[in-house]
Amino acid sequence: MAVMKEKNTDSTIRILDQATVNQIAAGEVVERPASVVKELVENAIDAGAHSIRIDLATSAEGIRSIQVIDDGCGMSPADALLAFTPHATSKIHRIEDLYHVHTLGFRGEALASIAAISRVTLTTRLRAPGIIAGTKVVVEGGKILQTCDIGVPEGTRVLVQDLFFNTPARKKFQKSKNTELAHIYSLLEGICLAHPEISFRIVTNGNQKLMTEKSPRILDTIARIYGSDTVKELIPVNLVLPFAKISGYISRPSLTRKDPSQIMVVINRRYVSSTIINGAAKQGYGTVLPKDRFPIAFLFLTIDTELVDVNVHPAKKLVRLSKEKEIALSLTEAVNTVLLHHDLIPGIQTPSRSHPNKSDIETEADADQLYDFRTPAPSGVSETTHAGTLTTDRQLRQTELVTGMVPLETKLPVLEVIGQFGGIYILATTDTGELVVIDQHAVHERILYEQVIASTAGDHCSQELIVPFILHRSMHEAAVLRDLLPALAPAGFIVEEFGKDTFLVRSIPVVLGKLENMSLIDEMVNDLVSEEPSGAVNNRERITRIIACRGAIKAGTVCTMEQCQRLVQQLRYAKNPFTCPHGRPTIVRFTRSDLDGMFKRI
Repeated sequence: MAVMKEKNTDSTIRILDQATVNQIAAGEVVERPASVVKELVENAIDAGAHSIRIDLATSAEGIRSIQVIDDGCGMSPADALLAFTPHATSKIHRIEDLYHVHTLGFRGEALASIAAISRVTLTTRLRAPGIIAGTKVVVEGGKILQTCDIGVPEGTRVLVQDLFFNTPARKKFQKSKNTELAHIYSLLEGICLAHPEISFRIVTNGNQKLMTEKSPRILDTIARIYGSDTVKELIPVNLVLPFAKISGYISRPSLTRKDPSQIMVVINRRYVSSTIINGAAKQGYGTVLPKDRFPIAFLFLTIDTELVDVNVHPAKKLVRLSKEKEIALSLTEAVNTVLLHHDLIPGIQTPSRSHPNKSDIETEADADQLYDFRTPAPSGVSETTHAGTLTTDRQLRQTELVTGMVPLETKLPVLEVIGQFGGIYILATTDTGELVVIDQHAVHERILYEQVIASTAGDHCSQELIVPFILHRSMHEAAVLRDLLPALAPAGFIVEEFGKDTFLVRSIPVVLGKLENMSLIDEMVNDLVSEEPSGAVNNRERITRIIACRGAIKAGTVCTMEQCQRLVQQLRYAKNPFTCPHGRPTIVRFTRSDLDGMFKRI
């Protein structure tokens, strides 16, 4: 018996205390401040709220406090205390309820997890006849510090302060203030779209960022968030399946994004992430869109709850569908059918979503990977001067050597241009009789990239615009852009805030020269706010690459023989003439023996 007792004492397996269990559970549910906002707002919706207010307060370190106020059903004093108990919920009663979930979450579980890693003050009053007093509960690190009666309106207010104060490791990995705000705004935009019947008001540091009105029309909410110009470019989608109903709107091919961030998916009134649905919507466009462009879409799916599992992710970000493939295939067919029955020819006055006041500016397609073979490629090189060649001429003059001095050493041999293929590749020969094929966009991108780096090292890297360019952005995009402003200035972009989620571009990089199409600025900003920064590439490098890519001659541009020769000559003087800034090759060489082998002459 003594030996057995000693073994039990030395056991390496222990039962964790409740405080540790709560913090582990909180780590699964609360990844960042946006997770807190999601849980509290979804709880307010489940409480039957007609209006919800979200107040955010920030400091230099990040999100200081989050407060969500609703006019929902409220809670009794007993329920207000039970709400902070782990696994306490009013949403389900037995295991079978998990297969028929009609709510957005489990209120007690969320509050317990949030309260375990923050300081929470809850005030609530039950909406019921004869109830005149509310309840106040103060919790810190999972411990209830105070409960008392209080006079408050019907509904619930939850104030969360000092998030992660007792979990410094998790707090250390939070991003900048604007990055965290961007995640919150993106989430709230999706929730607002999922519940147009509720009035939402979002306030940050006392400034109202967004206010939606209760409306039976989802288009009203879309217009509030994304602007009326976006609404004009939308096409309705309606599809009824034996097991699901799909409705919503998709954008015309003239309105696209570089990533799928604005394909908004709502399943049973729950805003979710779904790569399957996103991919199905994109696939429905077929060849109407370039492979690197994505539509804007607002898709609402109503599915039998038995076919939807909402508990596959602790934070309820993802859902699992029993007939996922069938739904995706049907959505692809529905999108394709809708597009085939609409006039998709863009108007010459089609406005850009990002600057609705500039109705006379066309949105330039991202031609980096857009190869247009609808018209026969020229057999040789056209020498006709037209608007396109004049634009190319300006671009080439901008990347000419400023001093006219030729470097003492070049890494490429002398190249003589013999033609151009498809407006994409330049064909040339070397003095040793080799054939080289040159990617004209990759080449000019490399040249411009090196010039941007050289110009930013000097004092005069920017040129002031005669008329400042106005940028309008959604809440979360504006938050991302604010974070990038310090990195934009050294690259030549002078951008300042100009009202609510609006920016004024006063100067642009000198290397871009005189811009004929100001939408190029808009496209550059789209690239910046849509790409997640990589750990290996800082913001300064990302900005430099985007300037080079957007400012370079595009694939599909027909150049004259003289322009091709000038471009090739500029490549010879580049420090690294072999790849573009993204690592793609600029030039491929075929020796005489390579060609002989291909034609079986060896």
